Amino acid sequence: MLKIFSWNVNGLRAVINKGAFQKFIAENNPDILCIQETKAKPGQAVIDLPVYEELWNSAERPGYSGTAIFTKIKPLSVKNSLPTDKDFKDQFGDPLTEGRVLTAEYEDFFLVNVYTPNSKNNLERLAMREKLWDREFLKYLKSLEKEKPVVVCGDFNAAHEEIDIARPKTNHHSAGFTDEERQGITNYINAGLADTFRTLHPDSVRYTWWSHWGQARANNVGWRIDYFFISKSLLKNLKSAEIYEDVMGSDHCPISITMEF
Repeated sequence: MLKIFSWNVNGLRAVINKGAFQKFIAENNPDILCIQETKAKPGQAVIDLPVYEELWNSAERPGYSGTAIFTKIKPLSVKNSLPTDKDFKDQFGDPLTEGRVLTAEYEDFFLVNVYTPNSKNNLERLAMREKLWDREFLKYLKSLEKEKPVVVCGDFNAAHEEIDIARPKTNHHSAGFTDEERQGITNYINAGLADTFRTLHPDSVRYTWWSHWGQARANNVGWRIDYFFISKSLLKNLKSAEIYEDVMGSDHCPISITMEF
């Protein structure tokens, strides 16, 4: 069995200083752990995990964004960028330097760790999300699928359906639940990627992120915006998909899938 976890830690140094990261590793012993929003570069976070190889894609801007993979299984190859066309680069600009995509190739699949840009409260990045990021990221996933199946995980900064958000009716124009962002998730599914949690738990009301405001986590007023998507050819290998609401240390909680090859 292969157990892969994903967790937006909202600052790796902070979650380590709280003791939450070490406790999580000790209790769950992931084979592979993908983290988002590291807000650090290699060496800035003191991690004593000798059984794991560390893969990093840090943002150029200090203390911002970033992805990392901790893996017990040595990858065949690693890519830490999102291939894009010139039009994307000209319009998109800075997010290409934000360490948002990290890909590790394994024998049976590509593992893609992603921290999707937030559309922001005033939706200033919504057009970029819809017209550029979601389009280019999906194109990238489909290009990988030509070689072997993909497992893609991380913070997608969008709740897909009304079941994925505690208060859908008042959030249709909020960042993370606009029609455009929800369509972006639909496009991944229409392109042949399966939402692992929703596949195995079609009616389960569970969340992965809670606002810092209004005791949202204590009252479970949350959003499911962290996902594992897999190529449909891997559904036969999927054994479980879980959410760990009780793991503290970040405004997100970890998620996982277990696969058998």
